[in-house]
Amino acid sequence: MKQSRLTLSGAVIDETAELTLGELCRACAIHAELIMDMVAEGIVEPRGSEPPDWRFPGTALRRVELTLRLQRDLQINLAGTALVVDLLEELQELRARVQFFERHILK
Repeated sequence: MKQSRLTLSGAVIDETAELTLGELCRACAIHAELIMDMVAEGIVEPRGSEPPDWRFPGTALRRVELTLRLQRDLQINLAGTALVVDLLEELQELRARVQFFERHILK
């Protein structure tokens, strides 16, 4: 019986780090045009005026990967993923606030 091996690789990205357009494309294994479409939809917001000057926060990596998963798994278009990603982040923030309130205020 033939055995197959699965090799995973990854990198830890500091959320305060900045990524160029090329670095973000390589990290997510996608073309720059798709990142540009995500910028147009407001999914990720780079600093800089032109694509060669764009710098993305480390959090953009998570947003792009989530967008790609939503498109692949649920067949959601970019406009829809922009809304879903924003709502998921808002939900995460609200849950963190509730946990903080429970730990520090309700004691």
